[in-house]
Amino acid sequence: MIKKFDFLVIGSGIAGMSFALKVAGKGRVALICKTELEEANTYFAQGGIASVTNTLVDNFEKHIEDTMIAGDWLSDRAAVEKVVREAPEQIEELISWGVDFDKNEKGEFDLHKEGGHSEFRILHHKDSTGAEIQDSLIKAVKKHPNIEIFENHFAVEILTQHHLGKTITRQTPDIQCYGAYILDSNTGKVDTFLAKITLMATGGIGAVYQTTTNPLVATGDGIAMVYRAKGTVKDMEFVQFHPTAFYHPGDRPSFLITEAMRGYGAVLRTMDGKEFMQKYDERLSLAPRDIVARAIDNEMKNRGDDHVYLDVTHKDAEETKAHFPNIYEKCLSLGVDITKDYIPVAPAAHYLCGGILVDDDAQSSIERLYAVGECACTGLHGGNRLASNSLIEAVVYADAAAKHSLNVINSYNYNEAIPKWNDEGTTSPEEMILITQSMKEVNQIMSAYVGIVRSDLRLKRAWDRLDIIYEETESLFKRSFVSRDICELRNVINTGYLIMRQAIERKESRGLHYTIDYPHE
Repeated sequence: MIKKFDFLVIGSGIAGMSFALKVAGKGRVALICKTELEEANTYFAQGGIASVTNTLVDNFEKHIEDTMIAGDWLSDRAAVEKVVREAPEQIEELISWGVDFDKNEKGEFDLHKEGGHSEFRILHHKDSTGAEIQDSLIKAVKKHPNIEIFENHFAVEILTQHHLGKTITRQTPDIQCYGAYILDSNTGKVDTFLAKITLMATGGIGAVYQTTTNPLVATGDGIAMVYRAKGTVKDMEFVQFHPTAFYHPGDRPSFLITEAMRGYGAVLRTMDGKEFMQKYDERLSLAPRDIVARAIDNEMKNRGDDHVYLDVTHKDAEETKAHFPNIYEKCLSLGVDITKDYIPVAPAAHYLCGGILVDDDAQSSIERLYAVGECACTGLHGGNRLASNSLIEAVVYADAAAKHSLNVINSYNYNEAIPKWNDEGTTSPEEMILITQSMKEVNQIMSAYVGIVRSDLRLKRAWDRLDIIYEETESLFKRSFVSRDICELRNVINTGYLIMRQAIERKESRGLHYTIDYPHE
């Protein structure tokens, strides 16, 4: 079946939904969601959203400087200035869509401070800011008559001249995107979605790793699709590991203990109860995430421990419960009372700073294709993301993509010559075991060799192992009926390959990429 929309939005987090709401007044929008609308990285973002709102003590220059320092001076300054300066206006828009940020007794925003920030500037809704934003946007999207939501639909690949029989290479200057082949998971059929404008907003890549704080839908789909379509992908080596995910073996994803808890006064300790951050950074437990994650990784490896502890027992119990109600309840359900017990924590894959390379208007290297949110590389994060800069980046660039696409959409038509999906293939019972086993192998390879600490030897081993799984999977894909499982496996392998290859190319330790062969000067 062929479906036609003015705008095709692949992904339903804060990036995809805010773009959809901004363009829906001017055309019909298809919002593609792999599972249900709630299951996006946005929903799980606890900490908050960074923006200069208290101008008595804070200003744009401070936020810009904090972002540049966190990014190890690899951030694109123009992107940083854009996000920081446009943030307050986007906060107002979120509030107009129904997002309720916490306020103090005076009616001012109750601002948090997180690692790497020089001032209190994190707006939040208790410790579930992402869920509050996601819920508000879902209500707004569902109400809009021009937005059609496709839950349990999976984008298989984007449509370009390649599908018209033209040979496309990375050097082809005028690649265009005409929409995507989309799998309806309920029927197993692949439909052709033609669009004048396509937006990629597929989120992160956490599920490439064994332990992650991301929902398991975060399999790098958008990045892999764009790379296969010969689009430009950048800075994939910069994977942020959240230092403090709750350690509970077998849990996937891992439950996140927000950085705001360290901002509130929680202290890191080894399993014998000793503090250790003084050995690594004068900012102690409030050092930036990459430093803290490496410190924990080092302590665990040196001591042979599976985790360290986060201690908040010295703070007022009632105040702790009021500040972190969800964390308190979740930890209690796992047998840990955070007001009395140390919290077992270990690092987990959390956020990708790189992705599909885009310009100031969120345009990718492929014409008519935009990318926003975690799957995009805007240049804001550089070598390491400053805490709580990601949600604001998503809305600022969704706004840029909306404005630019509304200016140019009238110059585009549908490409009716795209052929239907060829759904020949077979399904055999053994395929599922091959897919699940390969997925486990990729997770193990990435965690063991392309994790927090890397080396040339580890990366070479990852290359060799991934290469074998890649060949097996491509062969299986060609002879099978398409399914979400095999597509996700392909995307995870593709994404893992990009992280590993771009890590090999960076011959230095910088930002989140740390290699023992090129230690810091």
